[in-house]
Amino acid sequence: MHLKRRDFIQLSALTAGTVLVSGLQSCKPGTEKIAQASSIDSLQFMTKDVIPITVKEREERVAKAQRLLVEQKMQALVLDAGTSLLYFTGISWFPSERTMVAVIPAKGEVFYICPGFEESRLRELITIGKQVYAWQEDESPYALVASAFKKGGIESGTIGLEERLRFFILDGIRKEAPHLNYVSGDLVTMPCRMIKSPNEIALMQNASDITVAAIKFGISSLREGISQREVSFIIADAQTKLGGVSDFALVLFGESSAMPHGSIKPRTLAKGDIVLLDCGCTVENYNSDITRTIVFGAEPTQRQLEVWNLEQKAQAAGFAAAKNGMACELVDAAARKVITDAGFGPGYQLPGLPHRTGHGIGMDGHEWGNMVKGNQQLLHPVMCFCIEPKISIP
Repeated sequence: MHLKRRDFIQLSALTAGTVLVSGLQSCKPGTEKIAQASSIDSLQFMTKDVIPITVKEREERVAKAQRLLVEQKMQALVLDAGTSLLYFTGISWFPSERTMVAVIPAKGEVFYICPGFEESRLRELITIGKQVYAWQEDESPYALVASAFKKGGIESGTIGLEERLRFFILDGIRKEAPHLNYVSGDLVTMPCRMIKSPNEIALMQNASDITVAAIKFGISSLREGISQREVSFIIADAQTKLGGVSDFALVLFGESSAMPHGSIKPRTLAKGDIVLLDCGCTVENYNSDITRTIVFGAEPTQRQLEVWNLEQKAQAAGFAAAKNGMACELVDAAARKVITDAGFGPGYQLPGLPHRTGHGIGMDGHEWGNMVKGNQQLLHPVMCFCIEPKISIP
């Protein structure tokens, strides 16, 4: 019983979903047919053919952002250190208390404000734009931002702020340039990052392939008495050995698997336990998020099979509802209805589905595009999101 990924929004050449349920099967000691490797050293690197995001593609992203800025009547978009900075400029920068921001103006080149002693390092990283405004330790970076706005011809109007820009930066800029209006930049960043390019899809597919292989390796390592923590380390090491940057490897046995994100109580593996593995890695900063469920050392009980089959049916209903032009909330409604019709819930009540049915994914493990009641965002090619209608039975 393996539910394959489906072409859920009628893409011409690409499939952009993330399947998070596989067949419920037993894993008997000594008979693990799923095992692909006998030791960590036998795992083969899987990223040899990876093509990183090019400067040209980043330039296209900036150009799209500028078109959206004009449409939204914004004069500029301010990017804090974080995912959106990396997305548009290719620069990875630690978000310290020393302000470093990039600004995408509606017209003109990207420019940067950074600590003076970091200027040489920043210049080594810059491939988009070239102007750097450096501030010294006894100076205000926000006065420099206001001055840079003025030099760029931004003396009135609205400034967009990306979603993760920290408040102290907004507060500082606003005090130095109170004549400008400050709003959320989501209407610029969201349409850019939510719609994936073929290159982004390829990187996410590679990350997913690595995680699946690492999960299989982790399953082959299961034995009675092993701890959840040990298996987590095994899968994380496998993801790294296979070429990914291991992001997370949540491993839950038995009763712990009924809790949405597990329990702090340590637990070792026993025959007949449900084993839930929720794991992910990144390849060139793009994420995977894969969940698999097995029963260890015994055949699944009738009840386990019934619930697993119900979850598979709910996921299939979510996939069927995910079509071009449909609202995100309809995916959640379709999957949740299958579960509530079977007597679980209602809503988020347990036993049942305690969280949204899915979330967007890309450079962040959780991005825009949540499959949740009330989200009327329409589905477009090539959006990436998961459909994971977990059934929790305490």
